[in-house]
Amino acid sequence: MSRRAPAAGSLKEHPVRRPVSSAPTRRAPSGRKPRRSTAVWLSVGLAVTVLILATQWALHSSLLRVQHVTLVGELHESASQVLIATGLEQHPMMLSVSSGSLKSDLSVFPWVQSVRVIKHWPDSLTVSVTEVRPVAVAYDAQGHLRFVSARGRDLGPAPLDANYPTLVYQDPLEATWPFERAGLSAAQVAATLPAAFSSQVDEIEVDAAGAVTLKMTSPVTFVLGEPTELRQKFVAIASVIAHSTLRAGDVVDVSVPDELAVSGPSPS
Repeated sequence: MSRRAPAAGSLKEHPVRRPVSSAPTRRAPSGRKPRRSTAVWLSVGLAVTVLILATQWALHSSLLRVQHVTLVGELHESASQVLIATGLEQHPMMLSVSSGSLKSDLSVFPWVQSVRVIKHWPDSLTVSVTEVRPVAVAYDAQGHLRFVSARGRDLGPAPLDANYPTLVYQDPLEATWPFERAGLSAAQVAATLPAAFSSQVDEIEVDAAGAVTLKMTSPVTFVLGEPTELRQKFVAIASVIAHSTLRAGDVVDVSVPDELAVSGPSPS
């Protein structure tokens, strides 16, 4: 049996149904960046430019430069000397000023021990100077009386009536200032004298070996020897002064604090 193909036009066409997608239609990227990113970069660039211009203005204006300086505690140098030595008269930037930099600048003055600076923004400073305390006086090679620090430094001229012990270096050949070197122990002893008898010390002698002798106003002499065990030696001296009857010219050896030796004046 043969099958015949259906006659033309006898077949019914059924439309093909495609599933409808619920996802939104995607657009192809256009290759352009959002305008918002460009605006952000423009804002950042503008801010940086403004900051640079403001910094340059501040550096070249007088707003943040030193305009007023108040000095406290400086007695031996004038305000103008301090301002010139530190460069503060040139109105430096406030940010460049520090206690360390001022201390370094003022080290040319022997009386300056420490410096503290307080900043009062935007343009004022208070500079507080602590001076060295003299502990003795001594004559220089020219016969001028000078103040002496605890480190043996020559602090400058002293009046003849200065109420301090006089340092004496027992070496007539020494033509320079010895109390920062071979004679330093004399200054160290002067700096540690106790209040119990410091006012009675007239001279502090030191030899080339550093051995120290105290000459009192009595006049009595105390031999300390090397500047060691000073506290024990000072206690021994105070005890001898308080409890012993000494004659003018007596020599008391306290170089060994537990073994005092008293001798009379040398025969003339």
